Amino acid sequence: MLVEIKDAPFEPYQCLLDYQANAGFAGKYGATAAFVGTMREFNQGDDVEAMLLEHYPGMTEKYLEKISAEAATKWNILDSLIVHRIGEMLPNDPIVLVAVWSAHRAEAFDASRYLMEELKSRAPFWKKERLAEQTRWVEKKT
Repeated sequence: MLVEIKDAPFEPYQCLLDYQANAGFAGKYGATAAFVGTMREFNQGDDVEAMLLEHYPGMTEKYLEKISAEAATKWNILDSLIVHRIGEMLPNDPIVLVAVWSAHRAEAFDASRYLMEELKSRAPFWKKERLAEQTRWVEKKT
């Protein structure tokens, strides 16, 4: 299980390929479930020009490691990867990659959905959006 917080743009599909190539479970997995989240140019009915994503160093990584370990106990998975971006982002920039490997698809799908839902709803990240006329902190996690 690997958790990475990046303060610069990243290519999620290259991260996925690189991790998978060096993870040591070649031939053992039959399923890879991957989710890539990107920044939208809209939210709450408004156009969004940019977003600042902040986190609490140490606490955020610890939480993501915790949910990764939980997923490994709930489902029969081989490994998981979470890569999350912080800092200033523009529409279409990748924000998050969640990937799970398992022998069978059901465990990979279920574990990756769990990781993404836990990350979105409870991980200590804060979003500040820049609109045309103002900035605002996003209060509700979806």
